[in-house]
Amino acid sequence: MSKTSQQNTATDANGVSVIHTQAHASGLQQVPQLVPVSPGGGGKAVPPSKQGKKNSFVDRNSDEYRQRRERNNMAVKKSRLKSKQKAQDTLQRVNQLKEENERLEAKIKLLTKELSVLKDLFLEHAHNLADNVQPVGTETSTANPENSGQ
Repeated sequence: MSKTSQQNTATDANGVSVIHTQAHASGLQQVPQLVPVSPGGGGKAVPPSKQGKKNSFVDRNSDEYRQRRERNNMAVKKSRLKSKQKAQDTLQRVNQLKEENERLEAKIKLLTKELSVLKDLFLEHAHNLADNVQPVGTETSTANPENSGQ
């Protein structure tokens, strides 16, 4: 069996060469290969917004240029103001949370002291109750003198 192949090259609308190969007598199907037309090969893709502007000359004195610069300057100012406002809001929120944290820590200290006082009162009361209660078999009975003689 002889393995001869034939290649056909075509360029599509995007400037990419497509190589079609046909293998004879091999029974295998070949997949088309994409090859860039430029000799350098590959490279960065150009975004659609800059494709038409690649080789255009910009006149810095034109009205269109001045309008674009003015719009860009306004957008930059707006972005910087927004960033500054966000930073101020964050700082304000941090300060609020610090104040709330201080209040909560003071409340914790107060409640801890109150718990300690109540615990001491409870233990003192429980100790006094334990001292006043006598075990069941140790009570002393006083005999009634009036009933003992009769």
